[in-house]
Amino acid sequence: MKLFETLDDSNILLYAAKHYYKPNVIDADEFYDDLKRFMYLKRLLNRYHNTGELSERLILNHLIVIFNVFDINPSLKMLEYHMENKYWSTIKPFLIFLRHIRNEEYTEIEMDKTVIERLREI
Repeated sequence: MKLFETLDDSNILLYAAKHYYKPNVIDADEFYDDLKRFMYLKRLLNRYHNTGELSERLILNHLIVIFNVFDINPSLKMLEYHMENKYWSTIKPFLIFLRHIRNEEYTEIEMDKTVIERLREI
């Protein structure tokens, strides 16, 4: 069995460190700050699901940084680990907007129409 075949609490940190690329990083604090973006993203998605308040630009900013420092495939795998199923209808349009996935990927997930409309306005 491969170490990173399935991400869980025992290997997520090592997986993230393995795929972390930020040449100008001086200390581990920046790495942990970038990891916290998954938590911030989850809060923003939770707020949207609870109140209807969508901070699309802030969500985009967090996703852009995540994909820049961890690369596309590792970032997608870590998003799958960190995000509950209920958030994927909101996340998918952002990933398509950023061209990190194609429309044909994650086909079982129906996209949130409000998010699609807001992203079209950008």
